[in-house]
Amino acid sequence: QVQLVESGGGLVQAGGSLRLSCAASVTIFSISAMGWYRQAPGKERELVAVVSSNGRKTYADSVKGRFSISRDNAKNTVYLQMNSLKPEDTAVYYCNLNKATLGIDYWGQGTQVTVSS
Repeated sequence: QVQLVESGGGLVQAGGSLRLSCAASVTIFSISAMGWYRQAPGKERELVAVVSSNGRKTYADSVKGRFSISRDNAKNTVYLQMNSLKPEDTAVYYCNLNKATLGIDYWGQGTQVTVSS
């Protein structure tokens, strides 16, 4: 059974920082793209950041310069460092593992991030 377990969410004041972690119980972690998505109330889920299996990183324009995604293949874990948080960053953040060539697309259960003004 594949599991993606997120942690690190919480309540923080605007301007603060949080670090999200996602641990994956899969053997294909190192060859998969890992991403963070978020969904705010009443809005569609959107991409925040993704890191490919070769380390290429892509960010949403709204988080460029504030968020940083990284991965540790030895620990099967992906991280999202979030700095200079804004109230509009408030959402449930989801971890995603994708290996399209194998038809694999897994999601974590989500972790709540709330930024107060």
